[in-house]
Amino acid sequence: MKDAIFKKIERVHEEAVRDVAAIGDVSAAQTWRVKYLGRKGAIPALLGEMGALDEAVRPEVGRKINDLKMKLASEIDRRIEELSRQSYQEAIAREHIDLTLPGRVVIPGHRHPIRQTMDQVVDIFTGMGFSVFEGPEIESDYYNFEALNVPKDHPARDMQDTFYVGDDLLLRTHTSPVQIHIMEKNQPPIFMIAPGAVYRRDSDVSHSPMFHQVEGLMVDTDITFGDLKGVLTVFCKKVFGENRGVRFRPSFFPFTEPSAEVDISCVMCGGSGCRVCKMSGWMEILGCGMVDPEVFKAVKYNPKKVTGFAFGMGIERIAMLLYGINDIRLFYENDLRFLEQF
Repeated sequence: MKDAIFKKIERVHEEAVRDVAAIGDVSAAQTWRVKYLGRKGAIPALLGEMGALDEAVRPEVGRKINDLKMKLASEIDRRIEELSRQSYQEAIAREHIDLTLPGRVVIPGHRHPIRQTMDQVVDIFTGMGFSVFEGPEIESDYYNFEALNVPKDHPARDMQDTFYVGDDLLLRTHTSPVQIHIMEKNQPPIFMIAPGAVYRRDSDVSHSPMFHQVEGLMVDTDITFGDLKGVLTVFCKKVFGENRGVRFRPSFFPFTEPSAEVDISCVMCGGSGCRVCKMSGWMEILGCGMVDPEVFKAVKYNPKKVTGFAFGMGIERIAMLLYGINDIRLFYENDLRFLEQF
């Protein structure tokens, strides 16, 4: 009986050692552990057979089974450690980095020239105390036209080729509607600019169906045309240089009275006359004027108590003059040869 149990212990030992050598991964090692050391494994089965042995041989058999259990536990731990080390070495070999190879060049992105120009314009006006406001690009006819003194039968509507998206909805043709929204919700004083995209049915070398504007508004008591001239003269000289000439010409806009166009001395010839400025020495840069009393009435301001001025400029126009670009379409073609210059 004793010899039989010893032979069985030896067979379990040989089989377990053979199976350990065949283990290829940690999952198989766990399966092996359950087979031999688990609650229903081979070692507990040997211990269960001790009840049939004589009491005299039980201690010796018990020691032999426990010795085998400790050996197998040590053997499986060693095998798991080998597998882990092997897996680590394989991962190092697989993920090896050759430090002698040249690094990959990361090309930094650039702000688009339109965005660069927009930021420059916004910085100048915020530096003079103006706040920045934005509004929806889809506007109602009322905010885009009527509240700005452009009723449905007004001839100034011929100046706007508008994209309509519904009976009373349109893609805004300027950012002036933002001024109406702000005045409806706030009382003077108001010093604001409204940058953003606008849309018109126009496309050629100097016009785009979508372009960008910054429009401004200053409303308070005793605002004069002299204040308007002072603010815009400072702006033009900050953008185009202190030596740049600035002049104001009478013009017409439905929402301002009196109205003016602002010109700067030609950035190409310095005012001496060239093909770009049509030999005049001047280039138009923006429109402006004192806010029409009808606009104040639309937002329930008393035009006898408050005055103000408004102005608007195309960012693409300024960028073209700053960078000497002769075709507005270059801004939107996404040609890296063009964009990388900025």
